[in-house]
Amino acid sequence: MALLLIEDDVLLAQTLETLLRDHDDRLEVITRGDHACDYLTTPRKLDLVILDLNLPHRSGLDVLTTLRRHDTRTPVLILTARASVEDRVAGLDLGGDDYLTKPFSLSEFEARVRALLRRARPAAADTIELGPLTLHVPSQRLELGRTPLALPTREQRLLACLLRHGERVISRADLMLEAFGGDDTLRDNALEVYVHRLRRRLEGSDLRIRTVRGLGYRLERR
Repeated sequence: MALLLIEDDVLLAQTLETLLRDHDDRLEVITRGDHACDYLTTPRKLDLVILDLNLPHRSGLDVLTTLRRHDTRTPVLILTARASVEDRVAGLDLGGDDYLTKPFSLSEFEARVRALLRRARPAAADTIELGPLTLHVPSQRLELGRTPLALPTREQRLLACLLRHGERVISRADLMLEAFGGDDTLRDNALEVYVHRLRRRLEGSDLRIRTVRGLGYRLERR
């Protein structure tokens, strides 16, 4: 995996660099916001960007804006000491995929990195199908019975995540992390609300979202 770490805290950058290199990841480390902006204006293949918002010379939000101007697909994990809802929402609205507030545990950091890499990993085919449901991988467009399925963003991410797992059970925690990332603005019952909405949308098809008690959820054919 080709990763880019943009972090000006030397000790934290060294710790994360050691952790990521232990997993045989190819890692580039940048410590200044202006250098990161220059780096990201050149097209390059990246699997994940790990971005601190509090950078010298250019802010992390400037870096994120620059990245999304040239690259709309590479997932971004935001690291920051900023803890307000407004900061989190700003980062996510500009194209961040997940959000981790300092201080954080290294095990949680690793889990979020794995989740983002799974979400971004290209599929073996351009489409994923289960019964009448089809996901067009490059565009993330969903079809039900060959009819485009227009969904709000969170419902689309959730259904696409369930479909990518086939008929395998995915735990509630993994589903929340993979589908919604670090969106702390979600209420505690948000997952149940979106699952309920998707069940209604799938009525009349031969698909259902099954709750596997104590384990999680599974999209399956009836």
